[in-house]
Order: sequence, then C-alpha cells, then structure tokens
Amino acid sequence: MEIVIRGHNLPGTMFRNAGVPIHNVHVAVQVRDVPEGLVAGDADSAEWHIDVRVVADADGSDDFRGPAVHGKRGERFLYLTWGDVNVNAKTMADGFAMFRRAKLMLGAIDPALVREAVKRDIALVVTVDLTDDHGCPRCARVDPPALTWSLAS
Repeated sequence: MEIVIRGHNLPGTMFRNAGVPIHNVHVAVQVRDVPEGLVAGDADSAEWHIDVRVVADADGSDDFRGPAVHGKRGERFLYLTWGDVNVNAKTMADGFAMFRRAKLMLGAIDPALVREAVKRDIALVVTVDLTDDHGCPRCARVDPPALTWSLAS
C-alpha cells in the first residue's frame, strides 16, 4: 500500500532552536535513519510517497511495516524530520543536521479507512499542517486538526 504525505503551510527556512539560529531549514521523511525527499522550509508544499505493508495481527488489528515505518508493534509511526542543511556538503543528505521530528501515528488511522485502501488498492493520503501554533516547524506527535487521513481520489 502507498501512503502519500502532503505537507502544507511550511514554516520557512529561518528558525531559532533553543536560541541558536538555523538558516536553511528543510523537512524530509525519515527512512530508517536517513532523511529522504528533502524539501526547503519555504516551499509552497511538500509531498512524499511511502511504501507500507499492512499485515493483519493475530488479534485482527492492522500492523504496518516498511523502511519508513518506525516504532514497535501497536505504536507504529512515520517520521517527518526537520534539519538544517549545509549547502557546502557533498550531498544534501550528508549535510543534514536534524533538530526536531514529527510523528504521524499509523495506529491513529481509522481501521475502516485502512481496509478500504487495501481492498481498493489505492493510497492513503495524510495532509499535514507543517507549522505549529507558534510559527515553528511542527514536531512531536501530530494529531487532528493538524492532520487528516483520507483515501486517494
């Protein structure tokens, strides 16, 4: 199954983290321990496509697996990782200094929505507001109304 993450309302490329100025803020999906699909913090929007396997547990609940899936069974999530990018680095990923992350909790998805996506072989789409109430890059566990899950149309 595919999960499409659509980010909007990015916070910009400037941020003060614990008083330290950051001048080149980017966001990416964390696959294993690597940021993939870097998007500048001042972009109009961001979109990532993630391959996820849905596996039925013995109790009938859904479990999620794949290189971008983190956490233990029953607490799986996807990370959006925020970092400062050193433009002098050989590749952008090499120069990525992570300073915060946001968790998109997979167990919070309506199980009926997951079953429908699997049955119809269509993507689940999560739309995420990437700026918190203080104008900073969104971090920690992301809950509604800052995100919504739906089926791809």
